[in-house]
Amino acid sequence: MNTPTLIASLVMVAVLLVVVALVFRAMLRGWKRREHVQTPMIGALPEVPESVGAPILPEMTGLYVGSTLGKERFERVVVGKLGDRAKAVLTRYSDGIMLKRNGVRPLWIPDESITAIRTERVVAGKVAAQDGILAIRWRLPSGVEIDTGFRGDNRPNYADWTKGVL
Repeated sequence: MNTPTLIASLVMVAVLLVVVALVFRAMLRGWKRREHVQTPMIGALPEVPESVGAPILPEMTGLYVGSTLGKERFERVVVGKLGDRAKAVLTRYSDGIMLKRNGVRPLWIPDESITAIRTERVVAGKVAAQDGILAIRWRLPSGVEIDTGFRGDNRPNYADWTKGVL
């Protein structure tokens, strides 16, 4: 490789790295702005109780795909790490639902806050097979309704979650 070609290649790599860095910075700023706007609306998440009793449905492993505002399938909630996808374990108790996500504190959904449990194809921008995502609609202490999406490893178990458990 001759010197002009090497210099041109290095310049192109440098320009590409700068463009990638600017794109990531813009994405991070958008995420922070969204968190700033949502924080007063979302408020504090429910605390995990000290004792939850015995599970009424067995644990289900899978992927937590995120939470969205009400009926907006793509308006991801970013407050409280609710926008981060993670491997998770979902368990139903008589007092609520425990969602243990890798890397962050567990999410507790009190039974009295749950308004619906259904299957969906899209939640938080995650598209799955027909009825491939378990969507839990619940009301936060602030009064805002959100959908929490979970893509289970064993989808036939969804029937246990969606039938008259509420």
